[in-house]
Parts: sequence; structure tokens; C-alpha cells
Amino acid sequence: MKLLRSSRSERFVRMVTLTTTMAALLSACVVGPNFERPAAPASRHYDVQAEQELGGPNPTGGAPHLDLGKPVADDWWSMLGSAKLDEVMHKAILGNLDLEAADATIAQANEAVAAATGGLSPQVGFDAQGGRQRVSNGAGAATSNFYAVGPQVSFDFDLFGGTKRLIEERMALAELQRHRFDAAYLTVTGDVASEAILLASARAQIDAVRMLIADDQKNLELIRSAHQYGSVTQVDIALATTQLAQDETLLPPLAQQRDMARHALSILVGKSPADWVVPDFDLSDFALPENVPVSLPSEVARERPDILEAEAQLHAASAAIGVATADLYPRLRLSASLTQARPGIGTLWGLAGGLTGPIFDGGTRKANRRGSIDGYKASLAGYQQTVIKSLGQVADVLQAINHDAEEYAAQAHALSAADASLRLNRQGYQVGEIGVLQVLDAERAYQRALIGQIQAKTMRHLDSVQLSIALGGNASGAFERTVAYREKP
Repeated sequence: MKLLRSSRSERFVRMVTLTTTMAALLSACVVGPNFERPAAPASRHYDVQAEQELGGPNPTGGAPHLDLGKPVADDWWSMLGSAKLDEVMHKAILGNLDLEAADATIAQANEAVAAATGGLSPQVGFDAQGGRQRVSNGAGAATSNFYAVGPQVSFDFDLFGGTKRLIEERMALAELQRHRFDAAYLTVTGDVASEAILLASARAQIDAVRMLIADDQKNLELIRSAHQYGSVTQVDIALATTQLAQDETLLPPLAQQRDMARHALSILVGKSPADWVVPDFDLSDFALPENVPVSLPSEVARERPDILEAEAQLHAASAAIGVATADLYPRLRLSASLTQARPGIGTLWGLAGGLTGPIFDGGTRKANRRGSIDGYKASLAGYQQTVIKSLGQVADVLQAINHDAEEYAAQAHALSAADASLRLNRQGYQVGEIGVLQVLDAERAYQRALIGQIQAKTMRHLDSVQLSIALGGNASGAFERTVAYREKP
């Protein structure tokens, strides 16, 4: 009896082995298009005029020189030369909750790939039944217990590659999630740098306004003293008081900008504003780079995360055509079972092949395939639009950097002129040559020029950050780098 059972088990094993071998031989056909990566943009320029202005030996207004064709560094923010920023950036990379969520989404997508890949393997299950039955025949009726227990094996030969295309689609979607992580990484690092600069700018403007308020208070004291001697009227005192009050209204919005930047930085590093002290950034902490790397359009198309995300979406849409095409063809499934039944029956085994295919479904499968083709066309247009918009964003930032230099030079000249005018007007007022109104007008001009210069300097820093972001910030592969960074002791 043991030899008989052993022989039956061996036959079952040989049957399963034969099933796997036949699967390998019959599953070679994969219908649907094979994905081809879109060609990179052939252009070597973003905005010729801006590149000529910034790429020459002497850019206007001390603007940075463009190194066209040079890739952006991994830690692109290091070009700003701020040790405080480097520290906060590392905290954000380690603690940002959006990156943590994106990490978990990647893991989820990888499990979806593993689940789809399981469809290429034989499916082994287990079936057990037991009960009591009554059977009637010519000799009478008999009641007995019954049971059946044993493994079951099935295999879909995937003759036309529907499962393989499904795996390809899931892999493309997993790749899409990795690029979304890279995009989130780029957004987080860009926001950290921008908020740090905005915080420094708000503090600088607050200091400037406080200086103006101090000057207003001194002027008001001088006018009140002069009023005691009858050299000015009550109207002059009212005008000076009004100027002081107007300048004091500038502080609350700047304080709000400062506090919002602090709160944003706390959130970016994964902390609540009450649980983390943000460094006090100053504009002097940041340096404008003399040379700015600008990768070529063809490199941006292979580096910028949103473009790579659109490419992965296009790949998934291509694979979906294969899945829909395979549904038009028959499916071949082989199943086998080995059952130990109740005493008196013994061991039973079975081997069956099933071929199923569509004959008439009202056009559902063909419509699904046409829909998947339309989906691919939509994804292709979306990819092309993403590329064009990306190149346009780089062109916009290049022009912004060019105009920032012009604006900063103009603001610096205006501040110098306003400072000289204010000194002369104060001197003239002290000797009685001019009235208080002229002094107040000079103070307003100086105020506008001082804050304007700070804002122009801020924009130069922000646009240098935006250029790195528009170029992709070398964020491709940021997921792997972040994982390696987090695993460091």
C-alpha cells in the first residue's frame, strides 16, 4: 500500500513538473506594443536672448554666469553657501512626512508588482471536505461518513502575454511612484531653501523698518522742540506723527511673513512649530553663486521628476494596450488535483485542460482595447506637454535672473541717491533752508529704496533656487540616495 501511494505521488509530481515545462514553452507570445522611450528634445537652448545675456563674460548687474551644458549638483542648495541651510535641509530629508508617505506608497506599488508576478507561477491550493451521507440503492439504504482531502494545482499559460503586460504595467506604475518621490524631494528641498530666504528677507526688512521708525521718532522730537520755539506749526507736528504711524503699519505684515516662514520650515522638517526652534537666517548667510550650472534640454528630459513621471505613465498606458489586446484571445488553463478520499475509494487524481475565449460580448473587449489606445494617446500628449512646460519654466527663470540683476542694480542706485538726498534735506532743515515736508518726502523715498533693495536681493536668491528646481535639481534617483542616507549610522 505504501508503494502504491508513493507511485501515485510521484506521478502527481511529474504531472506538475510537466505543467510548468509546458507553461514555459507555450507562454512565449506577448501581444501589444513594446514600449519605446520618447526621444529627448533636440533643442540646445531655452531662451537664446537670456542665455546670451547671462552666458557672456560680463553679465549685466553682477548676474551669475551660466555654465550651459553643466549638470546640476546633487546638493544644489550648497551653492548658496549657508551652513544653517545645509543643517535644516538634512533634517527635512530625514523627517519630512510627505517623503515618508511617498516612501510607503513606493513600497505599496512594489507589492502590487509582486502580486501581479505571482500570476506567472502555478497556483497551489488545498481542499478538504468532510460530512455524513445517506445513499439509497436497490439493496436498501446506507449511511456513512465521507471525507476528501488533497492539493490542487492550476496554471494559466498566459498564451498571449496578458499577465506579462499586467506586470509591465504595474512595474511602470511603481516607477511612477519612485519619480513622485523624487518630485516630492525636489519640492521639499526647494521649499526649505525658499522659506529660509523669505525668513531672512522678512528679518532684514523688519530691521530696515525699525530704523525708519527710529528716524521718524527723532524727527518728531525735533519738530516738537522746534514748535516750542515757534519755528514750526502744529500742522508740521501732525505730518510727522502721521509719517511715524504709517511706517509703524509696515511691521505687522513683515512679522507675519517671518512667522509664517518659521512655521513652514518646522512643518518641512516634520515638527510642529512649538517643538522646534528655527535658526535665525540672515540675508548675509546666503551667497549668490558666480557660476550657475544649466543642463541642456535633453538632459532635463531625463532628469526632471515630473517628466519622468509622465514617461512612466506613458509606459503604463502602453502596457495597458497589451493587457486589453490579450483579452481578445483565448486563455488556456491547466489544472491538476490529488485527493485522498474516504476508505474504500482511496487516492484520486485528475488532470484537466481548459480553453476559454470570447465569441460574442457585445464589443466590450474591442472597446476596452480602443479605449486603452486612446488612453495611450492622451498620456503621450500629456508627456509632450510636460516637456514643453518644463522648458518654458526654465526659460522664464533665466529671464527672471537676467531682469533681477537689472532690478537690483537700479535699486542699489536708487538707495544711494535716496540716502544722499535724505542727508542733504536733514542738513537743510537743521539750518532752516527747507521745511519739514521736504524731509518727510526724502524719508519716504529712502524707505521705498531701502525695502526695494532688500526685496530685489531676495528675488535674486529665490530665482537662483527656482532655476535649480526648474532644471530638476538632479532629483532623479533621490529615493535611492535618501534611503542610503537614512540607513547611515
